[in-house]
Amino acid sequence: MTIDPQMQRVLDAHGAFGAPAPNTLSPQEARLGPTPADAVKQVLIAQGKDTAPQPVGRVEPLMIPGPAGDIEARCYTPEGSGPFPVLVYFHGGGWVIADLDTYDSSARTLSVTAECIVVSCHYQQAPEHPYPAAHADAVAATRWVMEHAQELGGDPARVAIAGESAGGNLATTTCLEFVAQGWTTPIHQLLVYPVVDASFDTPSYREHAEAKPLSREMMLWFWDNYVPDAAMRGEAHASPLRADLAGLPPTTIVLAEIDPLCSEGAAYAERLRAAGIQVNLRRFDGVTHEFFGMGAVVDQARDAVEFAAADLRRAFQAAGTLVRA
Repeated sequence: MTIDPQMQRVLDAHGAFGAPAPNTLSPQEARLGPTPADAVKQVLIAQGKDTAPQPVGRVEPLMIPGPAGDIEARCYTPEGSGPFPVLVYFHGGGWVIADLDTYDSSARTLSVTAECIVVSCHYQQAPEHPYPAAHADAVAATRWVMEHAQELGGDPARVAIAGESAGGNLATTTCLEFVAQGWTTPIHQLLVYPVVDASFDTPSYREHAEAKPLSREMMLWFWDNYVPDAAMRGEAHASPLRADLAGLPPTTIVLAEIDPLCSEGAAYAERLRAAGIQVNLRRFDGVTHEFFGMGAVVDQARDAVEFAAADLRRAFQAAGTLVRA
């Protein structure tokens, strides 16, 4: 294993903040700490580059009705005239930390590269709101977007779903809920190093137990906060790797080599294929968890976004063709 030099610069910048690991703090304290996005900005400053966000056509705040109150969301619309395809997106952070700002770069680059509206959705976070609160918010937000896509300038026949890390968990468990309820699912799911199983003894958990910015101990801390009742961790909406996956939409999975979650993401791809689901998986070597939104400083992140966006564009085009027919 050789770490990508560009990735190493970001890790060094993050380490230079000198902040304690989130799992050594309270969740409330951890939410105030420096993020990988902050480290990217530091690298850009050191390189004398612009730190302004990637431009998109329009960015607007949204409040979506949820089961326990309004869900904060943000709508990114590309340049041009609609109706555009729509991507419902859920950010990472172990269901405990992070917010829409932390993952702003992922939403922006997906909107531009996949040529779609991205509705980036927050959700109730643990431990204040443990499992299944985040899942319930994700289901409600996705249903709302699918029902109101036209009002956003989108095409209701071309709605996909995506998420990173814990957000990948929410994206795919949302699709599982849609299948169980007999609702029309999103046409495609993009899962970026998703959390799909409460098992901590996989090859990647063993090999990358001390990885940064995500370690085995951090994942244990996230699970302890999100699903404190260990008996519930095997449920489909917590560990979708253990669920019946029949009926899920075609899937794109992006993995990072230096990541405790790498093995479970690969196992999920195999389970999906066994259930008859079309899967396109790619592992990016030499990079770590959180790399996907770092395209400003990590070339492989740009490659990963283009890989994911190409699948989304194909899915949108196919759905559009079916609608016109």
